[in-house]
Amino acid sequence: MMHIIDLRDLPSSRADLARVVPRAVTDVSAATAVAAQLIAEVREQGEGALLAQAERLDGVRPERIRIDSDQVNHAVTSLDSAVRDALEVSIARVRQATEAQVPSSTVTELGPGAQVIQRWQPVNRVGLYVPGGKAVYPSSVVMNVVPAQVAGVSSIALASPAQREFGGSVHPTILAAAGLLGIEEVYAMGGAGAIGAFAYGVPNLGLDPVEVITGPGNVYVAAAKRLVRGVVGIDSEAGPTEIMVIADATADAYLVATDLISQAEHDELAAVVLVTDSPELAHAVSAEVELLVASTHHSARVRIAIDGVQSAVVLVADMAAAAAFSNAYGPEHLEIQTATPGAVLENIDSAGAIFLGAHSPVSLGDYLAGSNHVLPTGGQSRFASGLGAHTFLRPQQVINYDRAALQQVSSQVVALSEAEDLPAHGAAVTARFGNRHETRLVGLPHNVLPFLPTS
Repeated sequence: MMHIIDLRDLPSSRADLARVVPRAVTDVSAATAVAAQLIAEVREQGEGALLAQAERLDGVRPERIRIDSDQVNHAVTSLDSAVRDALEVSIARVRQATEAQVPSSTVTELGPGAQVIQRWQPVNRVGLYVPGGKAVYPSSVVMNVVPAQVAGVSSIALASPAQREFGGSVHPTILAAAGLLGIEEVYAMGGAGAIGAFAYGVPNLGLDPVEVITGPGNVYVAAAKRLVRGVVGIDSEAGPTEIMVIADATADAYLVATDLISQAEHDELAAVVLVTDSPELAHAVSAEVELLVASTHHSARVRIAIDGVQSAVVLVADMAAAAAFSNAYGPEHLEIQTATPGAVLENIDSAGAIFLGAHSPVSLGDYLAGSNHVLPTGGQSRFASGLGAHTFLRPQQVINYDRAALQQVSSQVVALSEAEDLPAHGAAVTARFGNRHETRLVGLPHNVLPFLPTS
């Protein structure tokens, strides 16, 4: 039974609310030592370490880590037609929505001959991780690959754990999704070892290091991403999935309950939270959840998630308080099922993705909404965004001044350089306009003046 948190009389400051949000205790640092050891093994032993880790952790030793292109092509031709159709629609929708994220280059004219050009450059090579634990995630292939392609990344590698039931290869549906997207570099490797392989490369496997690693995974994957951050860029340390539903008395209790259950089936640590100002709706949803838990396919997993400390029904005074609580929580997925969802949305500032109205469930976003489902968890949406083309783009400013434009600001450059006691900065500007011999002496203390021969 979901427990109830009554916040109707609690002050609405974000600090107060942050102290009472329901949250699973997931200590990524506790997995750091294990992740570091797995990464070290890959750096020292290369492919041999990846093979041994698959045998030890995934229960199967692959024939090889890199998947042959023939396997990828066979997976595509063998894919169920309905699944293929759904993946192709998902690819098209995600691509269309992601293209809107790519900024155009702009030129700012600060004066005659003075330009600053803003451009967006993709990284050269990325490593995309697709988990392979409790479920199969071809949708995650789409969500990782499409933004990288839209951004213009030229080299894309994909990794997913070896599957015992498929002889140590990657799950064929994952391979098929990769094939539909034109990805040929696929590896049967998982966990922290895969993250290490992407970050540092595996020479005896022909695997070159990448510049950015993205994709969700377990706590060891999150710990590994933390360890290699700085060597490579990462998207986030993704944790168990979260759904928060803000609903008022007009919401359909059954629909709210189905949405909560849909995310609870991911993982025992999944967080499902209902925030409402209606005690009647709170009790109705709780009753519907109890009925659904008993009949859902993954009932044991769902029951643990629903009963966990990370899941709750939160009673608030009104919709303004609901929005304040949501902002303090920073949910991965936020549904707003109220009489006027747009009015609530105006007060929301922190969420990975937001789903408005009764006909925009989170499961739509998992597959076919066109939005990306790789989103910040654990409250990270308060300062981070979901995966997108921007994840693989770097903003660069290109400065282009002509001689007259530089001369116009030269005195200000000199003034600031002297104020910071960095006179050579100013000299680098005045050197372009004055006597070169005199410029060499500007800013040098008398006791280090070069010897000047007399004429």
